[in-house]
Amino acid sequence: MSRRDYLLRKLLLSLLTIFVVVIINFVLFRILPGDPVRAVIGRNVKISAEVQQSLREQFGLDKPIFPDQFVATLGQWATGNLGVSWSLRRPVSEVLMSKLGNTLLLIGLGQVFSIILGVLLGLFAGWKRKTTFDVSALTFSLIAWATPTFWLGIILLAAGSTWLGLPTGGIVSPQNVGKPLYTVLPDLARHLVLPTLTMTILYLGEYMLIMRSSILEVLSEDYILTARAKGLSQWQVLWRHGLKNAMLPIVTMIALNLGFTVSGAIYIETVFSYDGLGKLFQTALVKQDY
Repeated sequence: MSRRDYLLRKLLLSLLTIFVVVIINFVLFRILPGDPVRAVIGRNVKISAEVQQSLREQFGLDKPIFPDQFVATLGQWATGNLGVSWSLRRPVSEVLMSKLGNTLLLIGLGQVFSIILGVLLGLFAGWKRKTTFDVSALTFSLIAWATPTFWLGIILLAAGSTWLGLPTGGIVSPQNVGKPLYTVLPDLARHLVLPTLTMTILYLGEYMLIMRSSILEVLSEDYILTARAKGLSQWQVLWRHGLKNAMLPIVTMIALNLGFTVSGAIYIETVFSYDGLGKLFQTALVKQDY
């Protein structure tokens, strides 16, 4: 098989995969139990059948799911039109952009801290293999990696708010809503402590385990033995030759974790009532606002 045929085959398989994922996501929301119109207007609100039917026609819910709704959805996506949120009565793109910055801030801080701490812990754990530090770091990382997101968030929420007096939710205090960012930075930082700590702990273990495994493999290479034979100190060997060669799996994992980080943010933002994309997705799911 030529390189051109190989790339073409991979491209076609990728497009097919994307198409299947789109169909699955489209169908999953449509088969949820309940009436989207009732979910949006409220289950206890009395409204005539004529008005309900009018709303269904307005949003295209009166048409068959296949092919009418599906084709209409694909057509909107192809033109960059994400439609209108039923519950918020605003364009979806506008709603997403209003929450994107908050989520990027949370994800960015969580990933930066987890990468730095995970790499350092993994580096020293591999260097001090089979020591108390290595065993302790390995145990902590395995526990952190296996801990459910929502459970860790609830524990940190209870502990942080009780013992440290940290805010239990939101991005800023109610009295600071709408104020310029530079005037509320201390308040914003306090609200970010618990959700950022939750995300850091969740991903720190993964980076630590990968870095430990990678540095152990690197330290057994011939060029490391050569560096030691030249008289370089352990620190020089570790930082100059070990770290940069052991970082490749970490870089790969950072790219792969982007999607998982967004899904993890849904649980974190829900637990901490953080006004970002994750909280928006959770609210849309409850209200069947697809």
